[in-house]
Amino acid sequence: MYICYTDNSLGSSFSMERIIDLFNKILSVFSTFQLTDFLDILFVAIVIYVCIRIVRETRAMQLIKAIILLAIIYGVVSLLNMEASSFIFGSLFKNAILILVVLFTPDIRNILEQIGKGTAKRNFSTLIHAGVAVEVKQIEHTIEAVCKSCAEMSDKKVGALIVFEDETLLGDVIESGTMINADASKELVENIFFPKSPLHDGAMVIRSGKVYAAGCILPLTTKEVSSSLGTRHRAAIGVTERSDAVAIVVSEETGAISYARKGKLKHGISDGDLRDVLTTRFLPSGSSSDDKIINKLVRRVRK
Repeated sequence: MYICYTDNSLGSSFSMERIIDLFNKILSVFSTFQLTDFLDILFVAIVIYVCIRIVRETRAMQLIKAIILLAIIYGVVSLLNMEASSFIFGSLFKNAILILVVLFTPDIRNILEQIGKGTAKRNFSTLIHAGVAVEVKQIEHTIEAVCKSCAEMSDKKVGALIVFEDETLLGDVIESGTMINADASKELVENIFFPKSPLHDGAMVIRSGKVYAAGCILPLTTKEVSSSLGTRHRAAIGVTERSDAVAIVVSEETGAISYARKGKLKHGISDGDLRDVLTTRFLPSGSSSDDKIINKLVRRVRK
């Protein structure tokens, strides 16, 4: 019969040495940390933040998300030693710089132009003064104003195209129109789409509960649609194919109210149905007012 004794003190001593070594390394980093290092980190963070603020409203953000996803997949296949997949992704990322330059050439030019126009300064100011959450009542007021104006324009057969921006920012669309950035009202919406108004042919964009821009040009859908649908309906479908926005159309020929979401068009709805759709999408039921305000605050910070 053999009795085996285990000396736990050796293992405990080894663990303690590793912990002490870790703390020594951390202390050595902070002991050499100087003011210039802090300024260096701060400057890089600001540059990255400003670039994201400028690019976030373009389709480049979708490409960036796709690249991040590919990088994650590459890391997974590398850990699993999947040779064929690793070779393909490795070849792709070896030429990553060239690919990025080709893909983001317009956006790089846009960043430089925006910096030259002082947009970077405004973006930096929003970093310090990020604003407050959009009040729930402001969204409710905007939805009510849009629904009432759509009902009025439907009776008068006045054509209209209104886009409610959601998580996907529509910076490219907004740049094609005229900035307004005003509180929504029934009178404002109807005046913009008055037949003799210079902005009536374009789309209105609602952002954060405000009429943000008007006279905007939307991308048309490329898929087959009914011949009875006009350009406004094709544009509504097109913008919702490329974003998570909700687009509302009032037909100039029939006065019918329609809305598009996720590339699908719901034709011939009432203003009450439209109110329900917008309320459900932008003011989810079952949430408290505090939850809604928090959600809007998060969205405001992202924007």
